[in-house]
Amino acid sequence: MKTVIIVQARMTSTRLPGKVLEKVLGKPLLEYQIERLKRVKLADEIVIATTTNSTDLPIIELCDRLSVPYFRGLEDDVLARYHGAAKEHDANVVVRVTSDCPLIDPQVIDKVIQSYIEHKYEYDYVSNCLEKSYPRGMDTEVFSFIALHQAFVEATAQPDREHVTPFIYMHPERYRLAQIFYSENQSLHRWTVDTADDFELIKRIIEALYPQTPKFTLEDCLDLLKQYPDWSLINAHVEQKKYAA
Repeated sequence: MKTVIIVQARMTSTRLPGKVLEKVLGKPLLEYQIERLKRVKLADEIVIATTTNSTDLPIIELCDRLSVPYFRGLEDDVLARYHGAAKEHDANVVVRVTSDCPLIDPQVIDKVIQSYIEHKYEYDYVSNCLEKSYPRGMDTEVFSFIALHQAFVEATAQPDREHVTPFIYMHPERYRLAQIFYSENQSLHRWTVDTADDFELIKRIIEALYPQTPKFTLEDCLDLLKQYPDWSLINAHVEQKKYAA
């Protein structure tokens, strides 16, 4: 059973174009994320799912420099990109994360994968983000290639093609779903990059933690923000884009 982390990444973000390659301490955000994903113990491979647009060539160049596989597909059909990447890399289990989460904790990803593996005959989809308890930016979804293939073939609504997994989790009568919760509700924290204010917060966290503790954890971030509670106010006003059926 091959488990593949697939990361969707493109340069043409509507609210903060080029965000995935914004630099902190001279290193692009996507490179920080890849560095962290490489520490996931229960995954066999990482694939960056980007687009065929020429604007995404810098992402390809980064993948080549870091020796990370990539797959290129249509910009607006992210579901097709995931399916193509999973099929090309013989994935039995797909782990979905997004490139706007550079602080994602490999231990969190392993916890979600472990739950899926332990209950692979009971669940088709396991995540930590259908009901929020983790900080946003730790979002991890794990599901079977079979479910992904069914979504790819059957989903026709544009939001389902754009957001990849709604076809699965919006049909609990068809797919068996499971949810992983954090030990306490920390969902008020927003550690994802979609706006300039989001980037400012992430930049401060990385600059504070990475030089001394490059393998910093979710808990390290929480401890840091206890020291600087005003930092969380930087992007507290930002609203997450919502799935629209």
